[in-house]
Amino acid sequence: MVERLYELGLTEMATAIADGSISSVAATQACLDALDTTGRRFNAVVSLRRDEALEAAHQADQARAQGRVLGPLHGVPMAHKDLFYRKGEVSTGGTLIRKDFVAPVTATVIERLDQAGAIDLGRLHMAEFAMSPTGYNIHHGHGLNPWSADHCPGGSSSGSGIAVAARLIPAALGTDTGGSIRHPAAMCGIFGLKPTWGLVPTTGVMPLSHSLDVVGPMTRSPEDAALLMDVLTARGTAYREACKGSVKGMTLAVVGGHYRTQTRPDVEAALADAATVIAGLGVTLRHTIGPDLALAHAGAHVLMTVEAATLHRHWLETRPEDYAPQVRGRIEPGLAYPATRYVEALAMRADVTRAWLDQAMGDADFALIPALQQGVPTIAETTEGDPAAVAAAIARCTLSTRAINYLGLPSASILCGFDPSGLPIAFQLVGRPHSEGLILRMSAMYSQATAWHLKKPL
Repeated sequence: MVERLYELGLTEMATAIADGSISSVAATQACLDALDTTGRRFNAVVSLRRDEALEAAHQADQARAQGRVLGPLHGVPMAHKDLFYRKGEVSTGGTLIRKDFVAPVTATVIERLDQAGAIDLGRLHMAEFAMSPTGYNIHHGHGLNPWSADHCPGGSSSGSGIAVAARLIPAALGTDTGGSIRHPAAMCGIFGLKPTWGLVPTTGVMPLSHSLDVVGPMTRSPEDAALLMDVLTARGTAYREACKGSVKGMTLAVVGGHYRTQTRPDVEAALADAATVIAGLGVTLRHTIGPDLALAHAGAHVLMTVEAATLHRHWLETRPEDYAPQVRGRIEPGLAYPATRYVEALAMRADVTRAWLDQAMGDADFALIPALQQGVPTIAETTEGDPAAVAAAIARCTLSTRAINYLGLPSASILCGFDPSGLPIAFQLVGRPHSEGLILRMSAMYSQATAWHLKKPL
């Protein structure tokens, strides 16, 4: 067994605790110490529940000694983005406005992790109000990418991406409204799954845009994500079993058009290599051209800004100075849209989704698109200098992710290489609604055929 217990993956750690190779207390202590040192160095940590976590780990070990199994995550330590509520504890949402907010309820997904036997270590860094694809937070400082401290870790689930990539914890939860699981997964080089909208409960999670928000797993492997999805959806072992099937005879659409408009040559080459590996698994490749995404992007913008502005109206009126300008500037336009525009954005959603599926996927089982067309940006280019240039750099991060939320489709970010600077490159595997099992299967087969996910940043 490795000496640094926090480097174990989720499934590996759960198995080791279950068979008595390691104790939950030892694993929990190791992860807490890693978060308290390396995690704080990379600004991944908001708060730790050290005493509570160690007591829960002790109880988990006692239960195992008595032959009682608490669940599939018995005694496994995890930490999560700072917008998942636990009743009676502070959840800041990455903002000064909520620095003293005490949660009145516990998030359903946190309750399900508790019921599965997981140990909650605490809360991780995030973008203010979940409003940045880069990890930007003017109040708490920028999260740092473990591959390069000068580069963005991705947002808004920045701390989750950093902590899992740096091997400080085996897994974490994130949320995704326009790419906030997939951005940090891609920039930090881990596996991140954005489920179909509505599949995983969002009750007790600080909202940004209820029509777009989803909760999903951030892990080091698809198999670990499948274990978490089984817990989050209360579906037994369905997703873990789905990972074991074959992909031979399936079809993958390699989508061009919008998804290749700004793709850097090294990213393009890595995506082509990934498609070749997938073809080697017995999958037929088809090259398609997706539809123009102007309507999808416009619809996503209207839904997010109107719903966010509705939630934030009181604070925008009474505490505007407590928002970062970048964040306030993205929310305030929602106050000006007429109700007719909002209803229109909702009404056209089904037709836009159908058009995307018909043109981008056709009769294929999956679609392959970039995660980040331009690769991982630096912190400086997304925070300093000419405001227009900064806005453009930030917008490039969402070119391939934002529309997927509006469409409500499941999508995974999968590491497929590294650029000349040693930073991760990732692709997205997009499926039809509720095809998470197939996405996890394909992702698992791809990961087993490559070794990218085995490379460590530290």
